Amino acid sequence: MMLKKFISYYRPHIFLFLLDMSAAVIAALLAVIFPSLTRELLKTYIPDGNIRMMLGAFCIMFVVYICKTIATYIRVRWGHNLGVRMEADMRSDLFSHLQKLSFSYYDNVKTGHIMSRITNDLNMITEIAHHAPEDLLISIVVLITAYTFMFIFSVQLALVSLIPIPFMLLWGLSLGRKMKKGFRRVREKIADINSTVENSVQGIREVKSFSNEQVEEEKFEVVNSHFQHAKEKMYAIMARYHSGMQFLREIYYFTVVAGGAYLIYRGSIEVYDLVAFILYVGIVLPPIDRLINFTEQLQQGTAAFERFVEIMQIIPDIQDRPGAKELVLTKGKITLQNVTFSYFDETGDVLKNINLEIEPGKKTALVGESGAGKTTLVSLVPRFYEPRKGSIIIDDQNIQQVSQRSLRKQIGIVQQSVFLFDATLRENILYGNPEATDREVEEAAKAANIHDFIMSLPDGFDTEVGERGVKLSGGQKQRVSIARVFLKNPGILIFDEATSSLDSESEALIQDAFDKLAENRTSIIIAHRLTTVRNADRICVILNGEIVEDGNHDALMKIEGHYARLYRKNLI
Repeated sequence: MMLKKFISYYRPHIFLFLLDMSAAVIAALLAVIFPSLTRELLKTYIPDGNIRMMLGAFCIMFVVYICKTIATYIRVRWGHNLGVRMEADMRSDLFSHLQKLSFSYYDNVKTGHIMSRITNDLNMITEIAHHAPEDLLISIVVLITAYTFMFIFSVQLALVSLIPIPFMLLWGLSLGRKMKKGFRRVREKIADINSTVENSVQGIREVKSFSNEQVEEEKFEVVNSHFQHAKEKMYAIMARYHSGMQFLREIYYFTVVAGGAYLIYRGSIEVYDLVAFILYVGIVLPPIDRLINFTEQLQQGTAAFERFVEIMQIIPDIQDRPGAKELVLTKGKITLQNVTFSYFDETGDVLKNINLEIEPGKKTALVGESGAGKTTLVSLVPRFYEPRKGSIIIDDQNIQQVSQRSLRKQIGIVQQSVFLFDATLRENILYGNPEATDREVEEAAKAANIHDFIMSLPDGFDTEVGERGVKLSGGQKQRVSIARVFLKNPGILIFDEATSSLDSESEALIQDAFDKLAENRTSIIIAHRLTTVRNADRICVILNGEIVEDGNHDALMKIEGHYARLYRKNLI
């Protein structure tokens, strides 16, 4: 199955594959001509003093060298291009598949491990995609052709020269599996290193603010030490492998010389036969070297491709059902019916039997202590996660029966932790609608109260924001995020308000932008500030995954319940 999958990546580039293999075969066949011509020179042309035939043989040798050079150029250039194009196809398929995987996959897999697979592993695969079939074909053609001539010249010496080959094969097979396991361990440790470095670099401000550079260095030393030990074990196996193969190669050469000398002594062959065989040794040994490298590359490439296939075989937790329809948003009414959800198993429910109707065009605020389940609840509406029980209905359409794309196109999300891409302000705003015009981008920025700030910058909308928007303040990032949603123009809005740590001016600008954005839209707000709560048409109080209170601010204060306690403790 895995081999079939690998071969499928050759099909779009079959012409390059055939060109590469043809050049490899031609070069291999040309290589075996030189020893036979040399033998003929020593056997016939030189003893007969036939200058014309000698010159003819030299010309043929020269032409052979030119043809081999051309074949080598084609093989090296276009053979590598074949591997590069296959790698690009695999990387595209892997990246596309990663886009389809659900949040639950990313909750459990480190980014560094993913990066290792999409870069290091695929680079290893492209090497085997090019070299493996080429090296195998060259080796087979050279060995068969060379031994055909060798058996023609002397059956006895040819049989003697075969003696070391079975030992080479046995040695390679005995250590091949161990090498495969070693390379796999090394790849896993590289992924650990990538993940550790990524965490440390992304959190460098926290590292320095807590003066924890030493802690990070110690954590890195642990994974670096594991990587070192894994490589040392791998190289120990490689050393045994290569030293043993090198010894057997030398024995091969020794066997031909000793066997040839004995046969000359016995009068079974002539000196020119031994000279030809010695030349053939020089031709046969490189294919054996190729087979050694082929075995090593095969182990590395197989381990890397297995890791590639592992990801490609992961089925997304959330998929469009057969016949999924487009969501048709008419009013924007959202209904949660007996919704229960857990991240791990049935025993740790984060949400428990939630029943809630969110009226169209209204602002519904969710309040509660940290960990109550507010963010989890709003994550179910765009189907980032699936409820374990129950259903979510939008305008009489079960969201599990509509396509994810059509559902999410109708939902705009302003997250508490805003993510900005390492690009310009224009590109980050355009993420809401990549086809928007410059005028529409400017209008969105104005509506989000970020336009004046952008125009005060030397490069305006073309200002780079840095990785994760590091060059912007928290309030500025929030307003860029709101501008995105203005461009998207969804019918449903989810706003994880994050103004509690902002100054009053920034909070006022964000609140004003949000109020404009929420006009005539169904809005779900995770509320952190009293101003937002009071402006909401409805407030749902969540405690331990359940809705325990429901009403507006005044009504909830009158019943002196959990909401009133949160309010008096300044938790909202």
